[in-house]
Formats: sequence, C-alpha cells, structure tokens
Amino acid sequence: MNELLLAPPAAFLIVLAVSLGLSYLSAPLAFKRKAGLPGPSLDSYACGEEVPPPRVQPDYSQFFPFAFFFTILHVVALMVTTVPAAAAGSLVIAVVYLLGAVFGLFLLFGRNN
Repeated sequence: MNELLLAPPAAFLIVLAVSLGLSYLSAPLAFKRKAGLPGPSLDSYACGEEVPPPRVQPDYSQFFPFAFFFTILHVVALMVTTVPAAAAGSLVIAVVYLLGAVFGLFLLFGRNN
C-alpha cells in the first residue's frame, strides 16, 4: 500500500487534494473588495494618481538565441553522457550528434545581424 501512495500519479492526486482543501478552508480569510467602493480595482497603484497603464512590448530578440543555446547544450549533455561506454556504435552516434549540435550553434550565433 505504501508503494502505491508513492507512485507519481497517486502522490500528485494527494498533493492536489490537500492543496484544494487548504485553499477552500482559507478562502474566508481572503480579502474581498466591497461592492460600493469607487475606483478601479485592477489598475496598478500610482501614488493615488490615475495614470494610464503603460504599453509595454518586450523585445525577445536577444532572449531566443540564448534559450536555444541553453536547450541545445543541455540536450547534447544528456545525450552524450547517457551513452554506455561499452557500446562503441552508440558512441559514434553520440559524437555525430555532438558535432551536429556544434554546427547548429555556429549557425545560430555565426550569422551577421
């Protein structure tokens, strides 16, 4: 029975049930806005002034190359380190995979912007 409770799906359901139970029991303690109060409730606080929300459009052009770099290197590290040392054929595949990743990184960062 203990092994069944430690299985990932069962553990997830147990933690989910406990979390929902705590959320339900603590709901009366949560802050509730009174219906008749003036003022917008979802705007950010700006020292008592009514300021229009800023239109922010983040630029992810510098983020994506580093995200791809991080992903490629971690997948390569996983692939290369999990190859059994005794399997010579698998080692060749891992080295080819590593060379392909290095080539991909050169393509990713080698282009001129």
